[in-house]
Amino acid sequence: MALSRRQRRSAFRTGQYVLLLVIVIVLALLADWSKIGKAFFDLDVAAKQFPDVITVALKNTVIFTALGFALGLGLGLVLALMRLSSVGPYRWFARGYIEFFRGLPALLIFLAVGIGVPTAFATQLPRNVAIMLALGIVSSAYMAETIRAGIQAVPRGQIEAARSLGMSPARTMITVVIPQAFRIILPPLANELIMLTKDSSLAFLLGTTPAQQELAQFSRQALLEAKGLTPIVVAGLCYLVITIPLSILQQRLEKKYGAGVPGGGTV
Repeated sequence: MALSRRQRRSAFRTGQYVLLLVIVIVLALLADWSKIGKAFFDLDVAAKQFPDVITVALKNTVIFTALGFALGLGLGLVLALMRLSSVGPYRWFARGYIEFFRGLPALLIFLAVGIGVPTAFATQLPRNVAIMLALGIVSSAYMAETIRAGIQAVPRGQIEAARSLGMSPARTMITVVIPQAFRIILPPLANELIMLTKDSSLAFLLGTTPAQQELAQFSRQALLEAKGLTPIVVAGLCYLVITIPLSILQQRLEKKYGAGVPGGGTV
């Protein structure tokens, strides 16, 4: 008896699950769990990472991310307003900035800020300032486009209503448009914060002392002293301590305010 289309789809899904289960069982039987445990989950090595992995590395990662996000958000808002300006040079500058820095790897921006700028101007930026600038530049180009899309998503009637009440264009933008735009773009901004948390690992390029290490540099240093990859696993779990709550927050914001901004978000 021929199966219906629905039954064929159900049978196909069941076959995929069975195949996946067989693959997992085969891999589990072939794996050398004693070596895996020693290489990735050595509790003695993991214990040596504490409390510094929390009190130093995790703390610095959070600080670097917060500094970069604050600067990126401020710059992004300014660039978004310039992008929407009726003044041609403002639009041209904002578009050039956005396209230029979205097209460069974050690695190059860190090197330019940490090495290029001090060399060019014969000065030395404080490390936290250099990290903030690098992360802020990386994130501002993406957030500018997200904010711009959010501003354009605010219904035109809101602007017309504000203007009919006698508000100036500037006051309308500040008190009516921008607050509504930020409500729309909260989910993609949360996603940008997650991306920035991972980009903070590039701070090691600017040199570091033990007290300045973030999670990636801390795990690399510990890896030199350990015989396995347990420090990497510990650092990964610490990153998840940051990113999983942010992901949950993002999902709740998307559920409350919508899936985000058409054309917005990050790359």
